[in-house]
Amino acid sequence: MRPGVPRWVLVPAALGAAFVLLPLVAIIARVPWTDVGTLIGSDASRDALSLSLRTSAASTVLCVVLGVPMAVVLARTSFPGQRVLRSLVLLPLVLPPVVGGLALLYTFGRRGLLGETLEVLGVQVAFSTAAVVMAQTFVALPFLVVSLEGALRTAGERYELVAATLGARPTTVFRRVTLPLVLPGLASGAVLAFARALGEFGATVTFAGSLQGVTRTMPTQIYLLRETDADGAVALSLALVVVAVLVIGVAHRGRPGGAL
Repeated sequence: MRPGVPRWVLVPAALGAAFVLLPLVAIIARVPWTDVGTLIGSDASRDALSLSLRTSAASTVLCVVLGVPMAVVLARTSFPGQRVLRSLVLLPLVLPPVVGGLALLYTFGRRGLLGETLEVLGVQVAFSTAAVVMAQTFVALPFLVVSLEGALRTAGERYELVAATLGARPTTVFRRVTLPLVLPGLASGAVLAFARALGEFGATVTFAGSLQGVTRTMPTQIYLLRETDADGAVALSLALVVVAVLVIGVAHRGRPGGAL
């Protein structure tokens, strides 16, 4: 039997829910339903949606490849400066995305810290599809790290210690014990990273620009349309909301008890 909650809690809870839901209702009310298929089916809109889905999937893969080792190191080791490192890893969570885009530009741009060397080698990163993936990964990676590190700390180390006592190598423990133990948390973190990458705008437009079919993602397309075609912007916003709801729904089901 669950303990009850104070009745007064229901009032601010309802206000909070209304604050989140009413803007979504406002978008739905403004959708030109008779033309929504045409607006979403335009070449520019289809290119933007396709690019967003492809780059978000690629950035999610990068988040998993880079984020899983980072989360394991933060959760299972102890070393000087660990708190500072964790703060730096999570910094994109609080940085304005445009600042992240500038940081990437000054690192990988043509005159950036590493960009000049890459330019000599014939590799141009900024204002390319690769730049979109990098910008999305930069802002989405902390979501996976936070989710997985929390899952690792909640799971504890007892099963890993037992496996190590029985003679299993660290790699075997990681592959056969650690990963299966936190797989729901990993899946949930990956879905949240995908959702964050899908909605990324500031870092992407700063580092990658806006070229149709190459770097113009759905959020950028919506921003451009809001000045010239309000109905098109609303229709694309609805499409993005639907995709985001589906993604969050998958993440919600990925945790025990449906809790994120």
